[in-house]
Amino acid sequence: MAKKTVTVRQTGSPIRRKPEQRQTLVGLGLNKIGRTRELEDTPAVRGMIAKVQHMVEIVDEKA
Repeated sequence: MAKKTVTVRQTGSPIRRKPEQRQTLVGLGLNKIGRTRELEDTPAVRGMIAKVQHMVEIVDEKA
């Protein structure tokens, strides 16, 4: 069975954001605008995306 994945792209800057949000971006593997990561689709990852939803966008979801 293939694992579900979600592709996330950073669209906003962490400048003048709370340190927790900056750390969340680093935890997702993002730290520069335009950088894209393919991550496993788990509740923890979804929660991290929700925490910084104003700085990222979901590009693709694969089953």
